[in-house]
Amino acid sequence: MAENNELDDYLDNHYIHRSNWLRAAVLGANDGILSTASIAIGVAAASDIREPVILATLAGLVAGALSMAAGEYVSVSSQTDVEKADIKRELEELIETPELELKRLAQIYEDRGLKKGTALSVAKELTAHDALGAHVRDELGINEISAANPLQAALASGGAFTIGGVLPFLVTLFLPLKGMEYYLYGFAIFFLVILGAMAAKAGGSSILKAIGRITFWGTVAMGLTALVGHFFGVNMA
Repeated sequence: MAENNELDDYLDNHYIHRSNWLRAAVLGANDGILSTASIAIGVAAASDIREPVILATLAGLVAGALSMAAGEYVSVSSQTDVEKADIKRELEELIETPELELKRLAQIYEDRGLKKGTALSVAKELTAHDALGAHVRDELGINEISAANPLQAALASGGAFTIGGVLPFLVTLFLPLKGMEYYLYGFAIFFLVILGAMAAKAGGSSILKAIGRITFWGTVAMGLTALVGHFFGVNMA
């Protein structure tokens, strides 16, 4: 019994089962920080008063969170529809041409390194156990780890965007208006570094590489936005 539990929980020490929600959460938080900070920097560069900066940042935060959640839901739902259509088609093929499907499954295992006889034997056993499950997993590449979950992705993305976006918004509320662009940039980079480190830790990847990547592109995005604000030079006082 203990051995079975150990085998059932073997993925607990791996990172792949976190990939779906981690991707949506990191994307949402990163976009939340960058989008709201960039908006705030652009408006602050063209304004001598605080209210327009706060209003623009808040509007960007709310609109961005809703957009991220809706976009992620629609995108992942489309992926789910494709997966369901493929599964339905696979079921029809299993009913109409079971012999051909068995040969396809055996060929997949043979291509992975099994001998021809062993591959056919494995294909027959898996077909007898769960034909559709075997084809969905090994022919289509769909499993419980990679399967799309629209609601989970939408909540993770929208919620993470909100959390990320609140951080620059707080900067616009409480830090001095003079030099606001520099405060926003500094804190945004600080937040992005923390996010990059946390994401790398959760995903088991290089922390330094993640920090370098997120810092570079964050600087590019906010720098270009600040230039737009300065070039237009619209005084919003």
